[in-house]
This record gives sequence, structure tokens and C-alpha cells, in this order.
Amino acid sequence: MTDVLLLGEPMGLFAAVEYGTLEEAETFKQSVAGAELNVGIGLSRLGHQVEYATKLGEDPIGAFIKQKIQSEKIGTQFITFSAKHNTGLMLKNRVKDADPVTAYYRQGSAFSTFALEDAAQIEFDGIKVFHVTGIPAALNETVREAVKQLMVRAKKAGTFITFDPNLRPALWESTAEMVEVLNELAQYADVVLPGIAEGEVLTGSDDPEAIAAFYLKQGADAVITKNGGHGALVSERGKETVQVPGFKVDQIVDTVGAGDGFAVGVLHGYLKGMTWAEAAVQANAIGALQVQHAGDNEGLPTNSELADFIQHSS
Repeated sequence: MTDVLLLGEPMGLFAAVEYGTLEEAETFKQSVAGAELNVGIGLSRLGHQVEYATKLGEDPIGAFIKQKIQSEKIGTQFITFSAKHNTGLMLKNRVKDADPVTAYYRQGSAFSTFALEDAAQIEFDGIKVFHVTGIPAALNETVREAVKQLMVRAKKAGTFITFDPNLRPALWESTAEMVEVLNELAQYADVVLPGIAEGEVLTGSDDPEAIAAFYLKQGADAVITKNGGHGALVSERGKETVQVPGFKVDQIVDTVGAGDGFAVGVLHGYLKGMTWAEAAVQANAIGALQVQHAGDNEGLPTNSELADFIQHSS
């Protein structure tokens, strides 16, 4: 039985070793980046059975990524390879404060060719949760149709669906297209995980109650709205919204991956049978741990590390 299936584009990440701009950097360390992969790594570290679906190039970066996924004890049965397209990659500079600058090289990548025939190879028998973000759908119409088909099939199979909009405006042709497509995909989700700023773009309101009402009306059972260091708001159908406070962080090192860490906590809580408010506590804690570490997933905790942080931060 697989706890969670994720779909996304992992990219080779080359992070500068020295501080400075990307133009100045001469030495880079190779690792892996990708929002959905971050979620998978976090869930695997917490003891959940995870499968990751993607399409990589038959190249050294693709091979490196598959090895990394396997080293994190994540299943690879739904990973395919393209001989005609390369694996996407990104560069990131090193900074002492603020967020690093990133440069993406994903145009024409292997995953950008992920299509209906690739999606058809994925079966939902024995999969408890399908976690989707808005990033794959941003790449092109081909990937978008495949994502939609998978969400429709997951819904029919009775698989629980979580959706994190994870806005990437630079990848879309227009804001209007982004809003239309992501709100359509959200209709298939049981739980939607917007941030307040994302919610304002997608629903036209920065009021967490209004954001939640929008997605509850579309059919979601729950909406958990991220509010940064202030925590999260949990809205369930037929219940009053609950404010779940965040955790105090002495120093923010890197905010990249915080939202992915939040998703890890929500999914972990669901799989452990917690209420959504209890799951939001886990989500806030993991997000707080992640921002205290450089890199996309270095701060994602084990069960003992998570329990210890919550115990000593309450």
C-alpha cells in the first residue's frame, strides 16, 4: 500500500559554494530540487511509503536524480526516461540574507513532454493520497491535460487528493490563464493548501475566510490557508475557521521549501488520523524547521526531531 503518490519535475540543482552573484560563482554543489520531491522526501523521512512519478532525460543529471530519490527511500516505479530530451536544471547563488537568486533551464526538458500516454501508466490501486501542485500544469498544455486526467482518475478511484497551488507566475502565459487552470484543478481536490498571497491572486481576496469559502464552494472538504510565521487557518465545511498559531523562529536562513514542508505536515497528520487543526500544527512546525536551514529540503525532520521541536517550542 502506497501512502502518497506525487507528480512533478525534479531538476538538477547546482548551488554556488561561495557567497555572491551567480555571475561571480565558480564552484557549485550538485543536488536535487523540486517542490513535489521535497514533499516526498519529507514524508519518507517521517516513515511514510511514497511513490514519485516523473519523466527524466537519459543523461547524467537524470541518473543522479533517480539515485537521490532512491536514497531517500522513495519508490521509482512511475519514473520514465526520454532519450530525446534532457533533464531540467537550475542554478542558485549563495546569500547571507534574503532569498537566493535562481536561474532555470527547463525549457524543452524531458518532463515538459509528460503526456496522456505517460499518465496512463500510473495506476491508483493501493494509493491513499495523490498530492498535486500547480507547477506541472504551468509548463504547457500537454502536461496540463495529463495532470487533469490523473486527478480525474484519482477521484474516480477514491484516492484522497490534496492540492497546493504553488504559484509560479513566470511559467504561465498570463495570470488569467494561471487562475483559470489552477482553480479548475482545485475542483478535484479534497483539501486545498493556498497561501494568503496566493489566495488573493486566485480568488481576488486576501481574507482567509473568503479564500476558504471559495474553495469549499468548489467542493473541497477543507482549506488550510498558510499565513507565514503567523501559522495557518483551518476551514472545514460546516465548521468555524480555526486559527492555528505558528512557531517562533530565531533566525530565518532560507524560506525556499517552507511551503513544501507545510504540505508534508498536513499529509503526515492526515495519514496519522489527526484532525485538520492537529495536522496544521505539524505543518507549521515543519515549515518553521525548514526555514532555519539552507537548501530546499535539508530541514525536513524525522519523527523524533519533529516531536522534539514541537515539545520544546510550545
